[in-house]
Amino acid sequence: VQLQASGGGLVQTGGSLRLSCTASGGTFSRLTVAWFRQAPGLGREFVAALPWGTGSSTISDSLEGRFTISRDNTRDTVYLQVNSLKPEDTAAYYCAASPSVQSRRHLSWYEYWGRGTQVTVSS
Repeated sequence: VQLQASGGGLVQTGGSLRLSCTASGGTFSRLTVAWFRQAPGLGREFVAALPWGTGSSTISDSLEGRFTISRDNTRDTVYLQVNSLKPEDTAAYYCAASPSVQSRRHLSWYEYWGRGTQVTVSS
């Protein structure tokens, strides 16, 4: 499975972006998908996850209310809507996928990774 993330950019504080991640080479509808982010000098942290099937999404507690994850299985794409952006949201955002039906917040849970898309929030 190959994952391609896009949609990052430079945005002012308070702005919004919609990140996309398109999968190829696998059955997307049977992949649990997730987003992580990594700021300069820091480790990669969990942002959100959405299991395949009927499971509900999981959002990092600190991002709840501003970030939303969704998927379109007809387009093999997972989205991350990011609103009310803050300078501390500046990071490279990575999408990841796992064949497991469950979602987890741990990096090691995810077998497939895309390259990051950079989000920079100016103050």
